[in-house]
Formats: sequence, C-alpha cells, structure tokens
Amino acid sequence: MYPLVRELAAAAAPHWVPVAVTCRVLKLARQPYYRWLDRPVTDAELAEAYRANALFDAHRDDPEFGHRFLLDEARAAGEAMAERTAWRICRDNGWWSALGKRRARGKNAKAGPPVHDDRVRRKFAADGPNRLWLTDITKHPTGEGKLYLCAVKDMYSGRIVGYSIDARMKSSLAVNALESAVARRGQVAGCIMHSDRGSQFRSRKFVSVLARHNMVGSMGRVGAAGDNAAMESFFAVLQKNVLDRQVWATRQDLRIAIVTWIERIYHRRRRQRRLARLTPVEYETIMTPPAALAAETRCHPIMQQSQTRFAAPLSH
Repeated sequence: MYPLVRELAAAAAPHWVPVAVTCRVLKLARQPYYRWLDRPVTDAELAEAYRANALFDAHRDDPEFGHRFLLDEARAAGEAMAERTAWRICRDNGWWSALGKRRARGKNAKAGPPVHDDRVRRKFAADGPNRLWLTDITKHPTGEGKLYLCAVKDMYSGRIVGYSIDARMKSSLAVNALESAVARRGQVAGCIMHSDRGSQFRSRKFVSVLARHNMVGSMGRVGAAGDNAAMESFFAVLQKNVLDRQVWATRQDLRIAIVTWIERIYHRRRRQRRLARLTPVEYETIMTPPAALAAETRCHPIMQQSQTRFAAPLSH
C-alpha cells in the first residue's frame, strides 16, 4: 500500500490526495509509512519481485512444471535469472510441481478456488447449438507414456466440437481444445463453457481465451463427478470402444485411433436415443437452421487446419 500512498501524494491536481487522508482510508499508520519512505525498496528487492511474479505466473498456468521449466517460462517472459535463484524463490513460496512430490491430503485439504460460478447445476440440455459446451481431460497409458485428451462437447447434439491431444497435461492442452472448437463452430458469443476445477481450466490463459470470444465460464463443485456427468459419459464410451480395446504401443497409434473413432464412428455412425436415434451430425443437419450450417461450412477450412495440426507427430 505504501507505493500507492506515495503516488497519490505526488499526483497533480485534481488527483492529488494528502498522505493523512490516504492513510486514514487504508487504515495505515503514518509513522511506518514515513519510515518506509526514508528507506524505499532497493533495486535488488524490486528485481526479485519481478522474477517472483514471472515464476508465479508460469506456475499458475502450469502447476505440473518444476523450477527448471518455470525458469524457462520466466526467461521467455523477459525475466532472466540463475537456476539457483529460481529454485530459491520457488522454495520460499512453496511453488513445487504438482507431480513432483507426494503430499498428504487430509479432510481439511483445500481444493483450487473456482474462477466461475456453476451456471449449469447438472441441467445438461441446450435448445440450440453453441449454447452449452462441456469440457474435461482424460488420460491413457501407452508404451511410450501417458497420452492426454481434452475434448469439448456441445450439449445440443452431443457432438465433440473440439479436442486436443498431447503427451503433457498443460494449460495449452485445454486452450488448444477450446480454440479448435471456436474455429469449427464460428459464432460462440454467450456460449457457456462448463468444466471441473482442474488447474488447466482455472489457468490465466484459458480464462483469457473465454473472455476474448465472449464466452461464459462455469465450474462444478469439488469431488462432485455428477456436476460434469454428461462429459464423463462420453469418456466412458471412449474408454470402452477405443482406449481399453488393446494395449497401445505408441502415443501416435492411440492418437490416430481416438481421432478416427470420434470423426468416423461417434459423429456419423453412433446413434443416440436422446437424439431420436440420430447421430450427432444427422441431428444438427436436420435441426439446425440453414444459415447456421452455412456459417459452419465457411469455417470448415479452419477446422481442417486444426485437425491437421492434431494429426502431427508428437514431440517426446
């Protein structure tokens, strides 16, 4: 608060505010402020604060990163420092990789704070396309390691409108899935995007993409699988029809199988009882106004580019 007091006191009229007034409003004592004014923050302390901010931003976006990966992200953001410095700052603030060390989680452990209210409340229904989307992440082991899938489902037809597949579960996994869905569907302003409280969906990058496309975020409760049951049901079908059908030797083999099943079987051949025994593609073709279908057709080249990107070889 002290820099704020100093800035207001030094501002030109009519924005100038006396120190006594600012301290009274902020409930600060003036003597400690004047002592701080005599010994302001040193350049070393300020540099350390900027470095800590850069490391914290990277940790908040990708909690799985250890201090070395956080250091790379901080350097990319313009805050260069030694590896030992990054380790010390992370140690002092408790910014450890979520995958690095096991920590006891008792009944009093706190879950991540929600960044959105629950706007769905288990009412998984929509009266039109791009009104309600659900998203979640699943994983499956291969001979090369785990493969992660983030999918976005439109509750109007049950169609998977966007997905992203990667070898690492970073915030970019959720961001890429959302961007692919927007590229395929076009106008999505006002659409509700519902998820659980996973760190990828609470990340600054994911929230900023929602805001850029004028979408509305929504989050379920902690430990309540039913709050995203419609998305969990899709993953259960995927598990039964693809993931558990065989032992997958490589990530690329499983990746191709997932994309093939979604685009060829789930969208175009698997009929759903709630859609009057129609497939998601058939239901949208019959029920969606022609203007909306034309808009999606115009977005189709972008969708093809997204699918091409998904089919690219994995980086190990």
